Amino acid sequence: MDKKDIAGIRRQFKLDNDLLKISDIFNVYIMKETTDIYHHQSQTFEMLDRDQQELFMNNFKKVLTGQLDEKLFELKFQREAEDHSQLILHKGLLSSEVEDWKAEMLKMTEKIISDNPYEKDVVISFIRAEYLKPTKRRNDEAEESERDAVYSNPFILCSINKTEEPKKEIQFDYVEKEFKYKIEVDPVIDLKNPMSGFLFPCITEGTSDINHVLYSAGKANEPDYRFIEDVLNGEEVMTAKEDKAVFEEVIKDVVGDQMNPSTLANVYGEINRVVEENEDDEPPKLDYKDVERVLTQSGEQVDSEKVKTAFQRVTQEDAYELKASSIVPKYKSKSIKINTKVANISISPQDLQYVKQVNNKGKRYIMIEVEEDAEIDGFKMLPEVFGE
Repeated sequence: MDKKDIAGIRRQFKLDNDLLKISDIFNVYIMKETTDIYHHQSQTFEMLDRDQQELFMNNFKKVLTGQLDEKLFELKFQREAEDHSQLILHKGLLSSEVEDWKAEMLKMTEKIISDNPYEKDVVISFIRAEYLKPTKRRNDEAEESERDAVYSNPFILCSINKTEEPKKEIQFDYVEKEFKYKIEVDPVIDLKNPMSGFLFPCITEGTSDINHVLYSAGKANEPDYRFIEDVLNGEEVMTAKEDKAVFEEVIKDVVGDQMNPSTLANVYGEINRVVEENEDDEPPKLDYKDVERVLTQSGEQVDSEKVKTAFQRVTQEDAYELKASSIVPKYKSKSIKINTKVANISISPQDLQYVKQVNNKGKRYIMIEVEEDAEIDGFKMLPEVFGE
């Protein structure tokens, strides 16, 4: 799934939407510091009152919110695993009877809580639903409606949410004219901040892919590897942050830790060009040959074998590939930090070519080429002759 696919299904989580049909919701309550199921309940989603439906809709939308390879990860299932989650989820998806669907989701619940007690009570919510995607764009002049032909994609979505302790309050009773101590006994389910979750199967351009599952982490660049490998039986992933760190380490290994700002700008620009040219295709990846080409086209003379060796040393793999989008995410809006003891400067990658470090009379300066007067808190800076 790419960001368009994810955004497309996320937008459907709203009330009275005929393109998303949620049939069942199954909630499982887990007591803290145990690995026991305290209670579970299955309901037809339409039987919930509208306020409850809206709360859950917003929760499910949150599960599908975030950047790919930072908070959302498309996982390929491992080939072999005991009690494989792919089989459990697929059987649950195809179940015609609610009891069969519940049984498979309880198996998934057991995998989630096995040897993993939570610090707070948690609620694990599963829904099975159908996402209907029109096969063509709207045409107001055509007699046929865009919804006369649709892709039908059944799916399961899971959200794991912690609970909050009930509030203790002091209230004033107007009738009795006295202060009263009040304590709620029922915990509150925090549906605004899901701890994690997943979508099965992945849905790409209206086609279901049962060989992949979309995992949602609670925080960006902090995936739960136990959940990925032991619960979902997915293959190991690298976050965008980790990919970026690998790239930087490889570059330092090849050209050293010193680089001309304009050369660095060319490096980012070249990688961004690759990303933009493949925007509608599968996200491009860079192996050691691609990194060698990028450095060469950016003005660096590098040795191919040295780049290959650097990749192997940093990644401990013979054929590692970096996702280009992890290196230059949001290229035009991304800021590169220039760190000094005096000040930290943020500048966009494409503007690095206007930055230089110069020496003058034994002192080092950061010099930025500008086309107009610079301003500090609304005051224009007076130009000075360099070196005076």
